[in-house]
Amino acid sequence: MDTASTGAYDGVRTAPRALATEAVHAGRDDLARQGLHAPPIDLSTTYPSHDSRAEAARIDAFATAGADLAGPPVYARLGNPTVARFETALARLEGTETAVAFASGMAALSAVLLARASAGLRHAVAVRPLYGCSDHLLTAGLLGTEVTWTDPDGIAGALRPDTGLVMVESPANPTLAEVDLRAVARACGPVPLLADNTFATPVLQRPAGQGARLVLHSATKYLGGHGDVLAGVVACDEEFAGRLRQIRFATGGVLHPLAGYLLLRGLSTLPVRVRAASATAAELARRLAADPRVARVRYPRLGGAMVAFEVHGDPHEVISRVRLVTPAVSLGSVDTLIQHPASISHRIVDAGDRHDAGVTDRLLRLSVGLEDVDDLWADLDQALGAARARQGARALEESVR
Repeated sequence: MDTASTGAYDGVRTAPRALATEAVHAGRDDLARQGLHAPPIDLSTTYPSHDSRAEAARIDAFATAGADLAGPPVYARLGNPTVARFETALARLEGTETAVAFASGMAALSAVLLARASAGLRHAVAVRPLYGCSDHLLTAGLLGTEVTWTDPDGIAGALRPDTGLVMVESPANPTLAEVDLRAVARACGPVPLLADNTFATPVLQRPAGQGARLVLHSATKYLGGHGDVLAGVVACDEEFAGRLRQIRFATGGVLHPLAGYLLLRGLSTLPVRVRAASATAAELARRLAADPRVARVRYPRLGGAMVAFEVHGDPHEVISRVRLVTPAVSLGSVDTLIQHPASISHRIVDAGDRHDAGVTDRLLRLSVGLEDVDDLWADLDQALGAARARQGARALEESVR
């Protein structure tokens, strides 16, 4: 039933709708006329066709510009109808022409860098902090790229003739630092701005409307929302999407159809989840800021479900003492997660660079879920108390020696 196109889903087009409505209906507008309610999952890896001449013409068109293949699907590495539904829905939420999904957020970023490098634009300008693996990918030059790190005010001066990309993350991982996306976009001039919107999601901000040409998501996080899918996506214009599709086809970083289905389902509750978790996060940030055991709290002006805080005691003791909160890497799930960035998500970044970007050794990152705020606070309170008591005991032991 659902094999009319493998590219950007082009079902019923409607007048502009509110974000909450788009989250529920985008990518699904054609289902009722097909007699369906839930989107189908197309697990085929290949599709039969008796018209090999037509297949050749469509593949030639794809090779030329990476355009969506009109007509029935050909092969799963070229595109999948279920994944296309998610791509269309995410593009509608971000306000871009289209989107291209990948097997992970890092696969998506890699495709962007390869697209620019293949055009002879191997230089990137970036603002720290970024997600640790994004930082590492740029710094290590694993894809033949070179990076200049700067602050937002230094972007224009860092541009070179071979600069192919400017990358920022706002709010940033893990410090939640924010940048003025409009000002950054102006500083970029003709160079594409890539904004990582993983933390904010389109519920809180839409970078494309502020001048970003590319919007990156680790869809593993809020877009999926339940800790059970690994994915990445770039929302962008059709011209750039064509190049990304070609790279995805050549490198094989495709998203599995089941993941596409789970992401589309996740989008339907995205506004509700983000707003509910954000309200709880704001209250936890307020309580943490008033707690003498906490040295500093960082919470974005934009809001959101992420809280970063530094403790006076040993952050590792806090991690070891939580019972309701889950001590684990990642974020954006329905349950609350806590982790120590300097040990896990940003361990791969040089220690000096980490500290310069505000990722201190006492910083903890909290991804707030949908639990009751008082239950979460009770767990954090006892963990902070146990860590403080442990620190006091150690200090006493040392004084006795």
